[in-house]
Amino acid sequence: MARETPGAASVTSTDVARLAGVSRATVSFVLNNTQGHRVGDGTRARVLAAAENLGYVPHAAARSLRAGRSNLVLLPASVSAIGSLVSGWVDELQSELDRHGYTTVLHTGRFPDPATAARSWAELRPAAVLAMNGDRITGEAGDILRRAGVRGLLAVAAGPVDGVHTVVFDHGRVGEVAVEHLIARGRSRIGVVMPQERGLDAFGEPRLAGAQRVAARHAATVTPVELAYTRESATALAARWADLGLDAVFAFNDEYAALLMHALRSADIAVPDEVAVVGCDDLVPSALQRPPLTTVRLHLPAAATVADTLHVLIEQDAAPAVPEVEAELVHRLSS
Repeated sequence: MARETPGAASVTSTDVARLAGVSRATVSFVLNNTQGHRVGDGTRARVLAAAENLGYVPHAAARSLRAGRSNLVLLPASVSAIGSLVSGWVDELQSELDRHGYTTVLHTGRFPDPATAARSWAELRPAAVLAMNGDRITGEAGDILRRAGVRGLLAVAAGPVDGVHTVVFDHGRVGEVAVEHLIARGRSRIGVVMPQERGLDAFGEPRLAGAQRVAARHAATVTPVELAYTRESATALAARWADLGLDAVFAFNDEYAALLMHALRSADIAVPDEVAVVGCDDLVPSALQRPPLTTVRLHLPAAATVADTLHVLIEQDAAPAVPEVEAELVHRLSS
């Protein structure tokens, strides 16, 4: 019986070239879709067929060395935890970046400070970094990334970040819009949901601060209430709602709002008669809740615009400003 080898040798571009009857340079031009090098349709088809037949996959690091830079765009954020709206937007962004020839990589590590985070991101030598939680980007972190060759640095932050191209997304304004509406509807004892899932404090805390700023200008109080995205947590919160003495709640986003409204209804607490509820994101199910959910609609910049901006930053090191995220109250029957 023949003895099995521990593992087959990896397929190289030389193997593809030999099978296709072309040079390694031609294989590189075809598989990397190199602009400015004309390759006949027949030759291109032979190379692609040979690569598929052999199961050849180009080496990303080697390709980056030849090109002088990588094609990676790094997203250092737990975007999956942000909610359906932003997660869907990130998915669309990935498609738009792919159109420019970039590969999107999600980096979800935890770091003690921005400089340490930047060094970890820089190890991957990405062409660009899109920091969804850009408020934690510092000038030192930006310098570390630039010295590592990161040409496109775009931060989503509450205000302009020194030395960094910024998309302004003030989460504090989201809390302000929600609580301004609740006070205008005659509510004065307002809860603000603080999600317990990892990474959401970066967005929940500024929304709470915005709510508190508005309450301080009126005869109203704001109480943070912890809520994990589970039925058990929502049921427990609804069970002690009477003790909290709240007549309204800004529930962070539509998903937490829907979860809480169902728990309140199960506890025979009427929405909006006893508790007015406001969510955020204006997801499709918002208008289908019982009662339909009042929400804060976020006008995000088009994913294509952000992808185009990153591409221009990589190519030219400068780009036009990206429109800031705007918050708009959509009034429905839950408030």
